[in-house]
Amino acid sequence: MAAVDSFELLYKEIARSCNSCVETLAVVGALYTASKAVILVRDCYSFVRVHFLPRLMPSTRLGRRFGEWAVIYGASEAIGKAYAEELARQGICIILISQEGASVSDTAKAISETHRVDTMVLVADFSQGHAACKPVKDALQDKDIGFLVNCVDDSLRNSPNFTGLSEDLLWDVINRNIAATTLMTRLVLPGMVERRRGAVVNISSGACYRPSPSKAALSASTAYLDNFSRALHHEYGRQGVFVQSLVPFQVAPHGASAGGWLIPQSDVYARHAISTLGISHRTTGYWPHTLQFRLVQSMPEWIWVLGSRMLTSSC
Repeated sequence: MAAVDSFELLYKEIARSCNSCVETLAVVGALYTASKAVILVRDCYSFVRVHFLPRLMPSTRLGRRFGEWAVIYGASEAIGKAYAEELARQGICIILISQEGASVSDTAKAISETHRVDTMVLVADFSQGHAACKPVKDALQDKDIGFLVNCVDDSLRNSPNFTGLSEDLLWDVINRNIAATTLMTRLVLPGMVERRRGAVVNISSGACYRPSPSKAALSASTAYLDNFSRALHHEYGRQGVFVQSLVPFQVAPHGASAGGWLIPQSDVYARHAISTLGISHRTTGYWPHTLQFRLVQSMPEWIWVLGSRMLTSSC
């Protein structure tokens, strides 16, 4: 009997301890579920606020809010050209800067004739260092520069392995994507800070989210632009300058066949992206791309790398 009584006491003690643990686990589970629900509601609200509300309730004229002139570096890229055209459609005068003026002269002429705004073309080869800055600085003097848009050169999107790239090509990519963006921002930003208004938009790529095999130079360049933009946002956001990092996924050139709603044409993407100005300092600019970003964010890195390798081998 003594053994039976001892077992019953032990059983009751274990049951009491288990009940206490179950209650604790239930509280922890409830708190975890509540926190996830709050995060989900916050993300949904942010998604609607960034991508849908601005298009339903357009804000005041961009020129009045930021400035009358926009400087576009990288207008030879599909997104850069479409962004310039969308700004011009809203009455912003355009300055196109390129290493080769001939590549953007037709774009400037078309923008001026279509949207009835002033346009300029400046030639600047930033591989020359400080020598390239002075003509640009002189041309921008006394102009109300409200926008600076730097667009990444994605010519390495379909490049071979890193060792297959020539040294000249790598230097060119570094100058176009890193040196030019940094120097252009240094030239334009002081005037924006002085006027306490303006927007700096650096358009990179979704490649900055994860390391991509066979695209090491491109993904590193886009990661630089993304982090550079985010740092400037924290540094100058309180001084009236809005700095935005745009990180789109694949965008089709205007006139090319789009790949469904996940791969919009550049003009469609530009309309969506410009609507996020002043709202989100880091965004894909296009709501289906934001869904892609959330998926990429949640997947393990090895799955991303495997998918990237499979995609590269199929091209």
